[in-house]
Amino acid sequence: MDIVSFTRMADGTQEDYQFLDEQEREFVDGLPARLLSGLSALGESFSGYPVSRLEHSLQSATRAHRAGESEEMVVAALLHDIGDLLAPRSHSEMAASILRPYVSEKTYWIIKHHGLFQMYYYAHHLGGDRNARDRFLDHPWYEDAVRFCEEYDQNCFDPDYDSEPLSFFEPFVQRVFSKESAFDEERAARIGTQSG
Repeated sequence: MDIVSFTRMADGTQEDYQFLDEQEREFVDGLPARLLSGLSALGESFSGYPVSRLEHSLQSATRAHRAGESEEMVVAALLHDIGDLLAPRSHSEMAASILRPYVSEKTYWIIKHHGLFQMYYYAHHLGGDRNARDRFLDHPWYEDAVRFCEEYDQNCFDPDYDSEPLSFFEPFVQRVFSKESAFDEERAARIGTQSG
C-alpha cells in the first residue's frame, strides 16, 4: 500500500489506519533531524544581537551542559527559542509544545514560560512590566524559571563565549527525542484497550 484508500477519514479501514500509523512512526523518528535543521536556520534569522539566534541557543545549551544540568534540560536550553522562526509572538509555547511529550512537566513549564520570565530584563525599557512573571510567584517552579533565564538565556549573547557546535548536541537531541513519549504510551494503551 502506497496511499490509503479513502478521501474521507470516516471511510478509512483498519488496514488504512495501520498503514498510516507506520508512516507516522517513521515521520516521528525523523523529528531530531528536522529540529537540528530548524536550529541551523536560526543562524540566518533576524537578530540585531551581537550573535545569531543559533549562537544564542548554542550558548544556552553549552552553559547548561557545563553546569551539569540533565540532558533534557540541555536539550530544552538548545531548543528554547526554536519557535522564533514560525511563532515569534508565542515562541515559548511553540518550543514547549515540541518538547512536551519528551521531557518532564517541570522542564516543559520552564520553557513554556521563559519568554514572560525573560521580560524581567527588558520590559521596563519599553514601557512594560518587568515583574509580570510575579503572577506565578506561588508556582513551585517559579524559581527554576527565574534561574533558567538568569543562567541560560539573558547572558547568552556573548560573541566571545566558546560555545559547543551544534554537532556536539546532536546525540543529546537524538536521545531525548527517541524516548517513548507519554503520547505514544497513551496511544498504545488506547489502541490496546480498543482491540482487546
